[in-house]
Amino acid sequence: MTRSATAPSPGLLAVAPHRLMFFIGAGNLLLAMAWWAAWLAAQRWPGLLQLPQASTFPGWLHAFVMQYQVLPSFFFGFLLTVFPRWLGLPDIPRWRYVPVGVGMFGGQAAMLLGALGLEVALVVGLFMTIAGWSAGVWILARLLRAERGKTWHARSCLAAMLLGLAGVLCFGAFLLGGSPWWVFVSIKLGTFGLLLPVYLTVAHRMFPFFAGNVVPGYVAWRPMWLLAAVWALAMAHLALELAHAYGWLWLADVPALLLALYALWRWWPRRSAPGLLNVLFVGLLWWPVAFALYALQSLLYLQSGVFALGRAPAHALFIGLFGSVLVAMVSRVTQGHSGRPLKMYVLAWFAFVGIQLVAATRIAAELAPDTLAWQAAAALGWLLVLAPWVLRIGRIYLSPRADGKPG
Repeated sequence: MTRSATAPSPGLLAVAPHRLMFFIGAGNLLLAMAWWAAWLAAQRWPGLLQLPQASTFPGWLHAFVMQYQVLPSFFFGFLLTVFPRWLGLPDIPRWRYVPVGVGMFGGQAAMLLGALGLEVALVVGLFMTIAGWSAGVWILARLLRAERGKTWHARSCLAAMLLGLAGVLCFGAFLLGGSPWWVFVSIKLGTFGLLLPVYLTVAHRMFPFFAGNVVPGYVAWRPMWLLAAVWALAMAHLALELAHAYGWLWLADVPALLLALYALWRWWPRRSAPGLLNVLFVGLLWWPVAFALYALQSLLYLQSGVFALGRAPAHALFIGLFGSVLVAMVSRVTQGHSGRPLKMYVLAWFAFVGIQLVAATRIAAELAPDTLAWQAAAALGWLLVLAPWVLRIGRIYLSPRADGKPG
């Protein structure tokens, strides 16, 4: 190829859904956390940094942006790419998926402007996000309707995305004048109705498949009862949270912990495996850790009426599980779909190991004497460990495949 043929070009983003949506998600990772780190720093050290903010509590905006704009950008990129393959259907034309990207990126950009005090931008960001989400979910639903058989992983992902759209609408109800109760519902739906089911559905379908391709003698274990149990326990936890029955969350979380341990024991490769596979399973170790913390939190609350661990269990999920698996999975998909070797590279290792430290720091912040300072340190750490990785994968999405193939 000539130099001009291999030079980065924004026009290549529309070639495939994963290019566009992963590029948007990667940018969103840094934009969202840059604002949040600045806000935390301004609260902890007001003499050093002043930051304008919206009348809406910034913590609620942070939860909405991360759960409904940052991570779902990657979800749509992955699902809009694999749904046609899972269902045996033609690829999606670009005129259908480009509006999803416009809505997701524009929605977050406007929402962050709103977080900085431009109140009208919150409403603009809300409606752009609703538009992007609606377009994406509509595409996935149409594909599923056209399927001749029953692909349960696709149905599971679509169900989670529909709950995610409901969560977006709940937050919208609050922004348009509703009670703060709508924010509470939105945040809990995002965690246990959207993020956890999507992550574990993809892990259930893809991780044993990946292992079976590279580990000799590995037997893929993917029973449908496991996926059903994940959903049942997630919905049980969600129902107890919405009922404010915090002292009884352990009734769902202890079984969820045991299920996570059993699944990991069955999935874990017994023989030597490449790094790009190992990081997927190492990231999944945060699944039982998170539910162990949730169960402990619930039992301590039942005894004392105090949330002794604060937001530590939630961030074991958000940063530990979701962040780790995001780095591992996006690195794998990016390498494979760009015609590059399926292996971990230095910046991917830096991001993956770094996100473990960030997760530990954010969890420890809940018990530290200067909680806000440690929270700010974790947010800054997120930026430091992910920025080099984001810059590398961003350039890949702007460039032709290394092997010269289309896509």
